[in-house]
Amino acid sequence: MPASAQSKTAAPQPSGGATAEGATALRPHAEQAFAGELAALAAQDDRPRPARWRLSPWAVATYLLGGTLPDGTVITPKYVGPRRIVEVAVTTLATDRALLLLGVPGTAKTWVSEHLAAAVSGDSTLLVQGTAGTPEEAIRYGWNYARLLAHGPSRDALVPSPVMRAMAEGMTARVEELTRIPADVQDTLITILSEKTLPIPELGEEVQAVRGFNLIATANDRDRGVNDLSSALRRRFNTVVLPLPESAEAEVDIVTRRVEQLGRSLDLPAAPDGMAEIQRVVTVFRELRDGMTDDGRTKLKSPSGTLSTAEAISVVTSGLALAAHFGDGVLRPADVAAGILGAVVRDPAADRVVWQEYLETVVREREGWTDFYRACREVSA
Repeated sequence: MPASAQSKTAAPQPSGGATAEGATALRPHAEQAFAGELAALAAQDDRPRPARWRLSPWAVATYLLGGTLPDGTVITPKYVGPRRIVEVAVTTLATDRALLLLGVPGTAKTWVSEHLAAAVSGDSTLLVQGTAGTPEEAIRYGWNYARLLAHGPSRDALVPSPVMRAMAEGMTARVEELTRIPADVQDTLITILSEKTLPIPELGEEVQAVRGFNLIATANDRDRGVNDLSSALRRRFNTVVLPLPESAEAEVDIVTRRVEQLGRSLDLPAAPDGMAEIQRVVTVFRELRDGMTDDGRTKLKSPSGTLSTAEAISVVTSGLALAAHFGDGVLRPADVAAGILGAVVRDPAADRVVWQEYLETVVREREGWTDFYRACREVSA
């Protein structure tokens, strides 16, 4: 899962990307935000690198999982989870197999995809965003119709897709939410991934992928049945399932790190003594998600939403903004109560019953949670 966006020393700020106007980007790309770490890894990376890779597979895994380099440079973890998952994902990209990151919402699929592309190719922007309306041109190529009408089909009139560019330049392309793309459009990837070519019949030409090209796709477990992958396409991928955090401690660590990063990018003051509320948010999400209290004594009904780690990060970040702008700067139960209610109650009828039962049977009786119970009751009224 995503961790904090610290830089190459113990407690620095991540370097921000600059826009064309010179202003700091609200959300720099991974290769911009962590340029210092990537440069430090490249400088000390003496292991074999696949063709056109900026780093060796070992260094890519270190970039994602974190560590300390021989010169003392601290590489902050971008993903908190089983090491083997990252190793398998990185190794897949070093072969001729494409990588499919699969998981429920909020398991950092997009985050991992971006950081893998940044570490391998130094560019995470060769991206196709999958939707129900994604056309074939988004994966193959399109045309500049003014030039097409004026001069006919030509290379100058052709508009390459991010995938075509990645093939020609030996880079890593990304396809987000693959299963949301219509099935016939998905299957345009079959020739690309199996033959490593992209035919251009209008010109009687083709683009052949050069060494270094590969593709990372993400898909949502909950979307199975929307546009299932054909067996032919699925065979072209090595699938890696990203799990939810195994323990509450790991999830609290993830939320804390990511909230710190987001808080800095939004210029929010650090909230003193906010750990108690972060732990509370994570506890509520995990218990409702698992249908059981932490002590295993009480079974619970689960709401319709996913209550992912990403949603917990959003709840805490919103709470920090409330505390900073409308409170005393200290993160309190009242700052996170409304966010939790919005995350839990997606179905106004069924989910509200689940939430009320949880409040009255668990939260109300839990020692030290009186203020949280009152804040939640107030926003739930």
